[in-house]
Amino acid sequence: MNYIRKATPADAGRIAELIVTNYRVNFYPFLKTDEFFFDELNVLDTAAEYAAGSEALAETIVYDDGIVKGMARVQGDLLDKLYVEPAFQNSGIGAALLTYAVEELGANWLWALQYNTRGIAFYERHGFALTGEKMFEDDWVPLLKMSR
Repeated sequence: MNYIRKATPADAGRIAELIVTNYRVNFYPFLKTDEFFFDELNVLDTAAEYAAGSEALAETIVYDDGIVKGMARVQGDLLDKLYVEPAFQNSGIGAALLTYAVEELGANWLWALQYNTRGIAFYERHGFALTGEKMFEDDWVPLLKMSR
């Protein structure tokens, strides 16, 4: 059964929860920037980015089996985001979203947080490899490029 579908405006709040929760759980331990993670990054502002008619919403898919448990955003051939609710991680949802993003939407590269070894290993298991290219987002967040 395929639970992946295009995101709708009704999903904006849930998408925002997924993004904010995953940023805090997975990235805060490395970056420890309270002002960003607990002030700038919030569900209301993030949900507004995924409002009806937005580019972000048009580029987003969700895994919905009655509950939206994961999301991915693909911009052209860039996998910009892929998040699964922590309670549902390691159940195949991320793999299903990634496979769909690659096979149906043409995603073939991404930027991964350098410290996110778990995420990098996940992408490597699914055919992505580090390219050796590195950049700093906002001049301080180290990202590594991965491609298929």
